[in-house]
Amino acid sequence: MKETKQAPATPEARAAMHEMMAAFEAFKGANDARLDEIERKASADPLLEARVARIDQAVASAQARLDRVVSEARRPVLGGEASSPSTASRSPSPFHGEETKAAFDGYLKTGNAHGLELKTGLSSAADSGGYVVPPETERAIDRRLMAGSPMREIATVRTIGAGVFRKPVSTAGVTAGWVAETAPRPETDPATLALLEFPAADLYASPAATQSLLDDAMINLDDWLAGEVEDAFAAQETTAFVSGDGINKPKGFLSYDIVAEAGHGWGEIGSVASGAAGAFAAANPSDRLIDLIYAPKARYRPNGRFVMNRRTVSTVRKFKDADGNYIWQPATRAGETASLLGYPVTEIETMPDIAADSAAIAFGDFQRGYLIVDRAGVRVLRDPYSAKPYVLFYTTKRVGGGVQNFDAIKVMKFAVS
Repeated sequence: MKETKQAPATPEARAAMHEMMAAFEAFKGANDARLDEIERKASADPLLEARVARIDQAVASAQARLDRVVSEARRPVLGGEASSPSTASRSPSPFHGEETKAAFDGYLKTGNAHGLELKTGLSSAADSGGYVVPPETERAIDRRLMAGSPMREIATVRTIGAGVFRKPVSTAGVTAGWVAETAPRPETDPATLALLEFPAADLYASPAATQSLLDDAMINLDDWLAGEVEDAFAAQETTAFVSGDGINKPKGFLSYDIVAEAGHGWGEIGSVASGAAGAFAAANPSDRLIDLIYAPKARYRPNGRFVMNRRTVSTVRKFKDADGNYIWQPATRAGETASLLGYPVTEIETMPDIAADSAAIAFGDFQRGYLIVDRAGVRVLRDPYSAKPYVLFYTTKRVGGGVQNFDAIKVMKFAVS
């Protein structure tokens, strides 16, 4: 699992943590009262149900605030960042240093492209053209996306130099056997290899600015551009990494064939049934989550984590184990995440809601299971004509992704079987 630097314990982070812990303690008290009433009367008072729902919303809001504080603390400051492993191995650009930085600032402000590297393509599908941004700006965009995109935090991210990344994988290992000292050694079956392809597709955004803003000497234009495209890129990427169909976008892990774990094969995502159509089983619902944890092989569990949206988190937050302990626990330190049955939980809003036959919960080692590929080079094309008096900056980044190990990720299908 990737190492994530712990966010500094700023006053805002400490306040968010205290708010989170207080909200969860209030939630436990209200939910315990609700469960006691259900046990005694077979149903809970609607007012008590509403109170639990309100406190649950407060817990979710506190968790969102804590996540936002941690995310903001991880965002890089342009010009003071160190190169990451994904960028350090890239070939140096022929245009770099202060001259390139000044040339790029001049291009953003006035459209003068002298000293910048131009990228043009034979077709819009292959390459949308534009001027390559300086390495510092590209690193700022990459690191902001890493902080803002939950899938980038848990998956493997690789920078590539071509439009398609091809990865050979072994779907069946080399066989072995025992023999006596002088017995013959028959030939064993070789490994079965498959070739996975991860094409990079164009992801674009067109932030706008007035010429007055661009002329303002106090504005860091690189940082402004990175901040403008961050939210747009992160939202589109996250949706594609979860449910993208692979056509002109990455292929999401929920877009592969989902089959029962007992019949799961290479190229398919194995599933565990929740025990009820569109819901958890009425009796011992946490047992199904334990089944999901043990669906992947042992080597994938140490770095395993749950992935679900906040509405599903709200459901599992009410569950207890056989000893009466809540199976969902909030983070105890800034920079950490909440846990479910001892495994971290990553909230991704584009995961489906709990419904009949939906795969609303995933579990596994996403770093080994899902691969994100970034084509080196972010391009910007200045357009002062299409939306006067605004200047548009057509910014393009090429991104791909897909499952690279079908044994590492499992999902819960909300069905009887």
